Amino acid sequence: MNSKRKLQLLILLSLLLIVIEHHFRVKNHLQKLYVCWFIDLSRSSPFCWNDQVEEPQLSAWFNSKIRPDVITTTDWLAPVIWEGTYDREVLENYYKKLNVTIGLVVFAPGQFVDHYMKKFLQSADKHFMVGFNVIFYIFFDVKTTLPYIELSPLRTFKVFLLTSETTEQDVSIRIIQNFYRGLVEKIQYEVDFLFIMAVNQLFMNDFGVETLGRSVAQIHAWWYFKTNYEFPYERRHKSAAFIPFGQGDFYYHRAIFGGTPQEILIFFKQCIHGIINDTTSKINSLYESHLNKYFFVHKPTKLLSPEYNWDLKFKIPPQIKRVIIASQSNNLMNLGNFSFYKLRKMYNLLK
Repeated sequence: MNSKRKLQLLILLSLLLIVIEHHFRVKNHLQKLYVCWFIDLSRSSPFCWNDQVEEPQLSAWFNSKIRPDVITTTDWLAPVIWEGTYDREVLENYYKKLNVTIGLVVFAPGQFVDHYMKKFLQSADKHFMVGFNVIFYIFFDVKTTLPYIELSPLRTFKVFLLTSETTEQDVSIRIIQNFYRGLVEKIQYEVDFLFIMAVNQLFMNDFGVETLGRSVAQIHAWWYFKTNYEFPYERRHKSAAFIPFGQGDFYYHRAIFGGTPQEILIFFKQCIHGIINDTTSKINSLYESHLNKYFFVHKPTKLLSPEYNWDLKFKIPPQIKRVIIASQSNNLMNLGNFSFYKLRKMYNLLK
């Protein structure tokens, strides 16, 4: 009997040691995650929790000299991704070892569901981050019906209702409020990278892991061929989005914006504060203007060439070797009509 009890005690102690060891491994893992995401934001890659997986050097997957006809590297040495400049296989091997999950946020209030949502999701399912874990986050109105889409393996979707405080609330305000709340409360804990895209787009070719980075900006196709004197930056001095004439690197498109969830949180905090500042100064400013101001001050770590977002109503120039996403023009994210009263609750959310 004593032998049995001793054996049982040894087994229980062994199990307890295993549980304790597992607890400290998890605790250590979470501490590394915290340090990685919230302290060392200057790193070129968000991954620092897996010491056994070595991140490939830029030269291992990116060759800027292959495309002398275009800008492939910025003044701050960030890569500009064009067809032919990258080796996707090298990056796929790296990110698959890390078992990353990528989120794709799309906003579809009201009539945009009927016009664009089904084709957008079908094309995204076929071309967005093929072979990786993907979560589609869909923000839509309660009065609309989402189309049925049968997703491929490794893909799932989650829906968020675009709730509002009043029936008169502006669509743009509802989008910002609901997305920020969803990002703070849930999304940031579920994905390693996140893209926010306008729904009026179609994926034409694969949008792969060459686009992943801490802070990813989309160069506007039309304005890529213009000078910074011509860019439609916010030019009013009192605006928080103000950029002086002759300054600025590129003009960035609101249709695609990506990075780590934490980086996106930082941007939206600054964007909302900027719009509040402009509203109190009686300035109607645009979301895209604040996006460009953010990237003017906080340079993106990776830029996507106009190949990743080209409007097919324009003639395709020789620099565009392959259109990844075809866009259609609309004013869905024109955030010009903010009022201070309606933004006050958003401001309180940021405190």
